[in-house]
Amino acid sequence: MEASERATQSSSKHTFAVAPGVWGMKTVFVNLFFVSEPDGTWVLVDTGVYGSAAKIKTAAGELFGYQNRPRAILLTHGHFDHIGAVKELAEEWDVPVYAHLLELPYLTGRSSYPPPDPSVGRGGMAYMSFLYPKKPINISNHIELLPEDGSVPGLPEWRWIHTPGHTTGHVSFFREHDRVLLAGDAFVTRDGESVLAVMTQKKEVHGPPAYYTSDWGAAHHSVEKLLNLNPRVAATGHGLPMHGQELHRQLEELVRNFWTVAVPSHGRYIHEPAIADEQGVISVPPAAGNPVPKVLAAAGIVALAGAALVAYNRRNGKVRTKRRFAAERPYSHNRPVASMPPASDYGQDDPAAHTNNYP
Repeated sequence: MEASERATQSSSKHTFAVAPGVWGMKTVFVNLFFVSEPDGTWVLVDTGVYGSAAKIKTAAGELFGYQNRPRAILLTHGHFDHIGAVKELAEEWDVPVYAHLLELPYLTGRSSYPPPDPSVGRGGMAYMSFLYPKKPINISNHIELLPEDGSVPGLPEWRWIHTPGHTTGHVSFFREHDRVLLAGDAFVTRDGESVLAVMTQKKEVHGPPAYYTSDWGAAHHSVEKLLNLNPRVAATGHGLPMHGQELHRQLEELVRNFWTVAVPSHGRYIHEPAIADEQGVISVPPAAGNPVPKVLAAAGIVALAGAALVAYNRRNGKVRTKRRFAAERPYSHNRPVASMPPASDYGQDDPAAHTNNYP
């Protein structure tokens, strides 16, 4: 089979179709994406939760051949559920990892993100957020900056778009000719706070997951920017892909009613955003009181574990597909960022210092 045919026809029991040459994969409650080019090369967008590396490598082998490594790994942002396997995969594949300048502090051990906000309520995913990993990771040996001209390494037909709000350096990826959008968590296509929604996967447009969004004004502008692209297909970090008129209608409603349907009525960042720059977090507003008993968070953990077990059993019950192999293809690895100043230049000697500063 020619490389161009493989890029179009390949499939995997671990993945779901998004658009020609684009497949998604769910890891517990978050999606990542495989994007191919007609010549058989491909890139990985985000890397799921911790412990996902083996599953990702299996799916990639089924799609592209077990010896065909990606040209690059692209990150929409650096929250724990999007970078779980990035270090392991970058080292094993020896490929660059691309992210926005404003995400670098959280990917080079310099700063923790603004703390999650369980006080927003709305569901088990939010109630559990005080338990989520908070410390930065360090992939300095592999990290690269996305090109300033908006081009996407390894994907000449795509461009990246800065869509801050959920994080300061959040980006989305857009393929112009058929208007395919990979939106990360700029908006999502299921209820971002509900554990039940993880299990049902009901398709509907929602704002970014509220418990991790630290600048609601920027988040609103980012959703408006993505609506103006008029995407035909949107695949997001949480939920199933949406298409066509229904996608456009719901995205338009989200933009129009953002401050009543997306922004919580209570929370740490509702009236004051966290402030961050290319060096990391500068300040965060004081914590809001959490009216939700932590026993509900425990219930959410049980429900999420049940969802993961159901997904695992369904996956193992399916008929295994035939593995496809392809010859190893060359890949590019640009010079890693080697000019990052030492941690002391950022005013902190301990890379995890920010974590201890915020309740």
